[in-house]
Amino acid sequence: MSYSAKFYARADAELERRRNRAEHDQRRRHDEVVAKIPPLLDVEREISSAGLDVVKAIGMGADAQDYIDRLAEKNLAAQKTRAQLLKAAGFSEDHLLVKYTCPKCRDTGFVEGIRCGCYKELLRSLAYAELCEDLPIGNSAFENFNLNYYPKAVNPETGVSPYKHMSGIYEFCTKYAYDFDAESPNLLLCGETGLGKTHLSLAIASAAVNKGFGVIYGSAQNILHKIEREHFDKRYADGDTIQAVLECDLLILDDLGAEFSTQFTVSVIYNMINTRLQKGLPTIISTNLSAKELEQRYTQRIASRVIGNYVTLAFCGSDVRQIKRGR
Repeated sequence: MSYSAKFYARADAELERRRNRAEHDQRRRHDEVVAKIPPLLDVEREISSAGLDVVKAIGMGADAQDYIDRLAEKNLAAQKTRAQLLKAAGFSEDHLLVKYTCPKCRDTGFVEGIRCGCYKELLRSLAYAELCEDLPIGNSAFENFNLNYYPKAVNPETGVSPYKHMSGIYEFCTKYAYDFDAESPNLLLCGETGLGKTHLSLAIASAAVNKGFGVIYGSAQNILHKIEREHFDKRYADGDTIQAVLECDLLILDDLGAEFSTQFTVSVIYNMINTRLQKGLPTIISTNLSAKELEQRYTQRIASRVIGNYVTLAFCGSDVRQIKRGR
C-alpha cells in the first residue's frame, strides 16, 4: 500500500517511542528486582559470561563443541537459578523480559526484513487519524446514510423516483467500498449541493483505510492550495502534497469546481487526473458541475479524460442539508 513519506516518518518515530518505553520499563523493573534480590546480579553475570565464552569458543576448532556444550549446561543452570530466585521473591519468570508492544518484531517494524503486520496497522491508523482530523468521518458511514430524505414520487422526466435512483447509487457505493482494491474504477459523483456526495465518498474513504489502503481525501480547494503554496513559497518547498496525491492508493477530490481557478491549478488538476490514469490508480471526484460545465471550466482534454474513464454517478433529489435544518 502507498502512503506518503510523512506517515512512514511518524510510524518510525512511534515504533522508536514504543521501544524506548518498553526498554525503560524493563530497566526500572530490573532495578526493583535487584534491590530485592541482590544475588541476582551474580547470576546474570554468569549468564552474560557464558554467552561471551561461546563467541570465543568458535575459534577453538575441533575442541569447540565439547566446550560449548559445557557452557550451555552452565548457562541453563544459571537461568534455572534466576527463575527460582524470581519465583521465591514472588515474581513471574518473564518479569525481567522487555515487554514490547509487538513481541514478533520487538517494535522494530520488521521481521527478517519483511514489514511486520504491526507496522502496517500503525500506518493505517495514522492515515485514518489524519482523515478524521478535520472531517466528520464518524458521521459519514454507510450505516447512517438515510435514503428516506429522497422523494419517493416518480420524476416524470426520468420515470424513476429520486428514492429509487439514490438507492441504486447507495448500493453501488457500498459494493465499491466492500470490493475496493488497487484496480477499482474511478468514480465521478456529480449533482447539486447537499445530495450526499460527500457523505458517501467519506464512507468509501473510511472503508478503504480500514482495509489498509493509503487514502488522501480533501477538497479540491485545500489540496490545490497546498500544492500551489509548496510550489511558489520557499518556506513550504519541502512539502510532498503533489507526490502524495499522485501515488496514494485512493485519491478523493471533493467539491471540484469550488476552487479559485488559475492556469496553474488547471495544469495541476490535469496532471493529477492524467498521471493517476496512467498508473491505474483509482480516483473519486465529486462536483456540482455538469459534463458541459467541466469542459468549459477545465478544457476539453481534462473533461474527456474524466467522462471517458470514470463511472458517473448522478445524484438527485432535494438538498438533504436544508431538509435537516428545517426539521
